[in-house]
Amino acid sequence: MSIRGVSRHLGAAILALAVSMLAWLAWLGWDQRYDEHPDGRVTGPYQAWQVVGLVVTLLVLGGLAVWQRRAVAVWLGASLGTPLAAALDWAEDGFWVIGVGLVGIGVLTVGGCAIGMASVLVSDRARTSAG
Repeated sequence: MSIRGVSRHLGAAILALAVSMLAWLAWLGWDQRYDEHPDGRVTGPYQAWQVVGLVVTLLVLGGLAVWQRRAVAVWLGASLGTPLAAALDWAEDGFWVIGVGLVGIGVLTVGGCAIGMASVLVSDRARTSAG
């Protein structure tokens, strides 16, 4: 791989790191309030729609990465940026290390599977149209 290729992949990874951190802040970072229900339950601070929004944003980022042939770089960048944003957001909580670890494992696993499946679909489509 040429220096230009390495710099493009490094740039994609850094961009993915920044986008994943901004996505965390946009979807989850502003909501710090726990909800108390009439029956005494406490939930939150995030609602399901916020987490789904973050996941969809990261999946779109992965899809764009596959399309631009930067899947591994973006996957690694997002796998660092998302837990880093969680760590910054949760640093005052008692068990934040466990949560950050789970976020990291989740992004690595789901992102890797999604990008892998998308790569297979893209390569199958390329082979079908070429043949």
